[in-house]
Parts: sequence; structure tokens; C-alpha cells
Amino acid sequence: MQDNIHGGCVKNMERALIFDMPGVLYILGTPIGNLKDLTFRAVENLASVAAVVCEDTRVTSKLLAAYHISKPLISLHEHTSEHKLAQLIERLKRGDNLAYVVDAGTPGMNDPGGKFVAAAMAAGIHVVPIPGISALTTAISVCGFPMDEFLYLGFIPHKKGRQTFFRSMAQSIRPVVLLESTHRILKTLEALVTTLEAQRLVFVGRELTKLHETLYRGTAQAVHEEILHSSIKGEFILIVGPRPKRYTVSS
Repeated sequence: MQDNIHGGCVKNMERALIFDMPGVLYILGTPIGNLKDLTFRAVENLASVAAVVCEDTRVTSKLLAAYHISKPLISLHEHTSEHKLAQLIERLKRGDNLAYVVDAGTPGMNDPGGKFVAAAMAAGIHVVPIPGISALTTAISVCGFPMDEFLYLGFIPHKKGRQTFFRSMAQSIRPVVLLESTHRILKTLEALVTTLEAQRLVFVGRELTKLHETLYRGTAQAVHEEILHSSIKGEFILIVGPRPKRYTVSS
């Protein structure tokens, strides 16, 4: 009788410990265009979590459907309230495992992922990265520049500070990585033509990993003309080559 009571207490304690354990927040990279770029680990993770927190539920629902995964979706974007963020943290504290994804690529680049991760870590939640593709690393692999050091500046200012931005960027002795939309790519290249040295090289990747992926490399003038006569549709990532070092020869 005592053994049964003792065994029952142990089982109850085990259940209590399991119930009290917080969940895990998985930061998961998704394809930037080609659905086949989703890793096996990412698929397994998406199928195992309690819910998927995402930038846009419409986009993520298509990704999950492609892999026959059905999960509750919770939106988290730049306008999400602190109250909703707190609710997600409480859910993790109660033991639910959650995955966070953005519309395309690896969370943390120009999205609210950093805020979510910071809140989770502050609450003592275990955060686990599930590596995936990103436009940044994809472009770096094919740009042809020495990329042991580089400067990532993200999206270019639309109006205020735009000229100052280009003048400052042009002085960099390191490659500079920029993001640009289809609506402003030509204006940005025109700005590079007037700001950079004539022979300084740039790389532009259009629609990386997608059906109409196109890579351009040359001077800003040459790339501008090539894109002008091909297509400006899609998403662009630019890498401005490093400023050539000037050497002086002593007499």
C-alpha cells in the first residue's frame, strides 16, 4: 500500500515538473523564393510545435500547406502591441513550444524578430535557431567580392538623408550590402552612378532563388543600363564593392 502511494507521488511530481517546464522558442529560417530550400529540420520543427508565430499568416499558410502541415498561426509584425507580445511570452512560460518565421528568409533582418527574441530571453525562455536561407548570405556567395568584412545597411532611406547616405556609403573601404525594392532600384543605381568612382564595381541580385533569378556585376553605369533593358520586377539586393585603396609611392 505504501509502495503504491509512494509510486503515485513520484508520478504526480514528474507530471508537475513536466507541466512547469517552459516551452522553447524556435527562430526558423524559411525560403526566400524556392520552396525546396526549406530544410528537413525546419519541416520537422514546424510539424512539432504548438503554433507558428509569423509575419503574415497568409504567406505562412501557403508554406505550411506546401508541406502538408496544419498548425495554428499567430501574427507578429512591427505594429503588434506589447500586450500581444506578452501573451506569447506567457504561452511559452506555460510550456508551449513556438516557432517564429518571417515571410521569407531568416528572422532578424528588417523584421520584428529581434524584439520577440529579446523578450523571450528576458523571461528566461530557451531560444533555439533553426538555420535557413537568407538573401544576405545568398548574395555574398555569388558577388565575387572579398567578404571577410562587410557593412550591412539594409533598406536605403527614401527621402530624408538619402544624399548623405550615399556620400557616406561611397567612402567605405568595405563592401556595403543594401536592400532595394522594384520601385526604386533604378533611382538607386542612378545615385550610385553619380556617387561612386567610375570603375568601382557593384553586384545586384534580382529575385534570388526564384524562377527569374538574375545576377548583375559590373560598374554602376553598366549594371544600370543592363537592368534598364531587362527587368526591374522583383526584389533586389545590392553589394557595392569596396573602395579601392590609394597608395602613394615615395620618391
